[in-house]
Amino acid sequence: MIGIHVKDKDDAILVTWQLSKVEIPKYEILEVLNDDSFSGEDAAAYRLGFPYGTTERIIIITKKENYVLFTNDTNLKNKIERMI
Repeated sequence: MIGIHVKDKDDAILVTWQLSKVEIPKYEILEVLNDDSFSGEDAAAYRLGFPYGTTERIIIITKKENYVLFTNDTNLKNKIERMI
């Protein structure tokens, strides 16, 4: 399991990477964005994936925390938006 995997889980989105599992409730998600910076603007954001050798940085902004997903999957942002 090298890359990030995102699954729809009833009222949440399950993001898995290596041994990490993050469950993000759908009602808490405010916005899903592409990020052009290298490591994300928010220093306190949770980071999942390898920052080196990836082309996409996706930011998930929630009411409580922010998440930065490092991936090569160009369709991941659209997949997350469809799940919401």
